[in-house]
Amino acid sequence: MDQRVSDERREETAPSRDATQARGEAPEKKSFLDRMRQHRRLVLALTALCILLGVGIVGWWVSTSGYISTDDAFIDARTVTISSQISARVANVPVTDNQLVKAGTVLVTLDRSDFQAQVDQNKAQVDQALANIANLEAQIGAQEARIDQANKQVVQEQAALTFAQQQDQRYGDLVKTGSVTVEQAQQYKSNYLQARASFDAAQANAVATAKQLPVLESQKLQAQAQLEQMRATLETANINLSRTNITAPVDGYVTQLTAAKGNYAQPGQALMMFVPREVWVTANFKETEIGPIRPGAPVTITVDAYPGRTFDGHVASIQAGSGTAFSLLPPQNATGNYVKIVQRVPVKIVFNNPPVVPLGPGMSVVPTVKLK
Repeated sequence: MDQRVSDERREETAPSRDATQARGEAPEKKSFLDRMRQHRRLVLALTALCILLGVGIVGWWVSTSGYISTDDAFIDARTVTISSQISARVANVPVTDNQLVKAGTVLVTLDRSDFQAQVDQNKAQVDQALANIANLEAQIGAQEARIDQANKQVVQEQAALTFAQQQDQRYGDLVKTGSVTVEQAQQYKSNYLQARASFDAAQANAVATAKQLPVLESQKLQAQAQLEQMRATLETANINLSRTNITAPVDGYVTQLTAAKGNYAQPGQALMMFVPREVWVTANFKETEIGPIRPGAPVTITVDAYPGRTFDGHVASIQAGSGTAFSLLPPQNATGNYVKIVQRVPVKIVFNNPPVVPLGPGMSVVPTVKLK
């Protein structure tokens, strides 16, 4: 009886299912995997994005680990100052600013009238010197003939002297025996003395004639020296005449043109600047970066003036010293307070092929050197 009453009371106090559903039961929490399944597309997209990002980072690291670049680089060239070597009036300037010219092209023409007159005068002096030499050569030939004649005269007088001596001796012997008169003997003695005097005179004439030849030869040497001097003067005049045409030393561009027709040019006066077409890149790498750089390493060059284009080149050389060491006022680290600063070392980079676009000194570039 008591147990049944207790069960009835428990049933009365226990909430019914309908009452529980009316109050609303808390939903069960979903697991992490359930939530991932519910947002499957988003998860796949994020996963693919992470993979692509990882691949990109690895690729960037692989591609950049073997390269080194700097933006402290510029186009460099050995510019030429075009100036006059003589004093003359500017007759013509056949070129204009920024014009591309070939080697040997006339850049400036100077007045050549005075220099042409000097050349003509020196030519006349050379011709006169040649005539003097020809005259002396003729005199030397004539003198040699005189010497030959004088020598033959000596031989002739020698023969006459020998005969006169024999006659004098013969008649001297005969006068002792009384075969001839004393007068005859004296006559042959006189003939002998005259023959001897003639022989001595012929010998003296031969010696004098022979000594005249070195004098003429010396005069010829002097005339030849004068000829060489005149020829040197003529060559100088021709050089000065050729300098009236100022030509381009190599292929390049005319820049900073100051020469004008009618102006007077002085020696050393700058008439224009000339930029050769042969240019290269001077890249200032940090001294901590040049260790793996070697001459011949391939380089990819980008020029700020031509975005989107690249040029191939290679390392030509590395300067033996930092840029500051060759500046006008190099640092003196042994004096004052010392602060260590990473130095820049110039590296020369040349193009594998001549660029097809105009490049001038000072233009900014970014070279990338492949280290491996």
